[in-house]
Amino acid sequence: MNVVITEYNDNWKEAFSEEALKIKDIFGDELTNIHHIGSTSVPGLKSKPIIDIMPVVKDIEKTDSFNERMEQLGYECMGELGMKGRRYFRKGGDNRTHQVHVFQGDNKEDITRHLAVRDYLRTHPDEANRYGDLKENLAKQFPRDIEAYMNGKDAFVKELERKALNGYEMGGGR
Repeated sequence: MNVVITEYNDNWKEAFSEEALKIKDIFGDELTNIHHIGSTSVPGLKSKPIIDIMPVVKDIEKTDSFNERMEQLGYECMGELGMKGRRYFRKGGDNRTHQVHVFQGDNKEDITRHLAVRDYLRTHPDEANRYGDLKENLAKQFPRDIEAYMNGKDAFVKELERKALNGYEMGGGR
C-alpha cells in the first residue's frame, strides 16, 4: 500500500455522511451510534484520504451477520484484525477509501480513545498541525512501507492519546 498524505478535503465530511447512511441501513436497530473518526474527521488536518467510521452496536457478535451485505458494499470483512472486541472492514483494496471499526457500546475504552483523540485534535490546531507535518514527512520517507510509516507515528500518537484522554476525563467526556 502506497502511503499518500493530502491536504484536508471538505468532501470528506460528505463522504462520511453518505457511507454512514449505507451502514445504518445494514446495521438497522443493532446500531446505537455512528461516528466519523480518524484524521479525515479533523478539519484542516493533513491525512491519508481514507474515511474512518466507527459504528457502535448493541452486540458485537451480531455484526458478523452483516458481513455479506458489507461485502456487497465493497468491503472486505477482516474480523477483529488484532484488536479484541472490534470488527474491522476495509474498502478499496490497495487504494483504500474507507475503514470501519465496529465496537460494542460497553467497550468504553476503545470508543472513548477514538473520540477523545478526534475531539482533542479538533480543539488543538497546533497539535493537529504537528501531527499532519509528521505524517507528511513520514509518507515522504516511507512512501511504500505502511509499517514503517505507522511505526514512525507510534510515539506521537501514544502521547496524543494520553493528552486527549487526560483532558477527556477531566472534562467528563461527551
